[in-house]
Amino acid sequence: MTVSSALHALVRDVSTDADAQWLFDCLHIDAALTDWEGDAVPRASLAMALNLLLYRDVVAAVPSAQDYVAMAKAQRRRIHFDHGALRTILFGESNGYGGNATDGHRAFDRFLKPLGYAIAADYPLPRLKMTGRAYCHTDHPETVPQFFVSELHVDQFSHDFAAAAHRVFGSWADPLDADSVDRLAALQRDHSLPRADAVALLPILRNAFTRRHAVPRLEDYKALLTESGEAAWIATEGNAFNHATDRVADVDALAAALKEAGLPMKDTVEVSAKGSVRQTALRAALVPRPFLDSEGVTVMRDVPGSFYEFITRDTDAETGQMDLGFDSGNATGIFAMTKGAG
Repeated sequence: MTVSSALHALVRDVSTDADAQWLFDCLHIDAALTDWEGDAVPRASLAMALNLLLYRDVVAAVPSAQDYVAMAKAQRRRIHFDHGALRTILFGESNGYGGNATDGHRAFDRFLKPLGYAIAADYPLPRLKMTGRAYCHTDHPETVPQFFVSELHVDQFSHDFAAAAHRVFGSWADPLDADSVDRLAALQRDHSLPRADAVALLPILRNAFTRRHAVPRLEDYKALLTESGEAAWIATEGNAFNHATDRVADVDALAAALKEAGLPMKDTVEVSAKGSVRQTALRAALVPRPFLDSEGVTVMRDVPGSFYEFITRDTDAETGQMDLGFDSGNATGIFAMTKGAG
């Protein structure tokens, strides 16, 4: 990948020279996304730029992922970023968390669709009282990373849980300002954005994948954790990438090699009902996060952070194409990575 590409320059201008070089050194990036004619940035390239920034963020937050990326670079093997996953809160019919227009996945639907994404499928996660949605890119479905956006249904939990959820997530602040909304409308209309607007918009979108609510009270965190490890995770990590995923040729062989190398691997590989999607992951590490105690004093506690996943996608026997889908059983098993941290 040449460092003179338009995409490289765009990523560099909204991050740092070092981060842009690191990303282009370690990731496989479709050549169709790296250059474009004129000043307008195509939506697929803008989507790829956002994914690159988010990939850098999640690897920086996961020590074992840093070890894995270093191993891949030493082997001269480029990483194929398949998808990133995030968790959201859905209050249901009650008010809060930005209002009904931005509850759950709809908070991200507002800018994923202008970037060229469409919901490919819904994935019920009943054991977790959640629903997952796969956002696949319309223009380049196999080479622009997907987003797996899950939402937790607060109204399916107890009254005490819901009360704690409202106290924690009710302070959620919308990352989109008026200018960003206007730029997204232009992107939705034109399928591209002037470069100056793309440079202004990308940091806003990147900031959406953070904790957008106030520091939680420790008491509320414990109330959430009693009924849902996923809700407790969102309380400390917000809408950050729960994990990023490398698409590999043979996930079983890779998992065995990484275990041999001493990386903290999941014990088993999850296999989809069709058998064409196989997934496993590195376990989440513990990270220090702030809480407010009963007197409003900040205290630090170690909690599960993000993790890193691997996926193999075989040909779908029904379509003859790569199976870009997900699997509810796989997702439920992978989500458990944040429960076994440390």
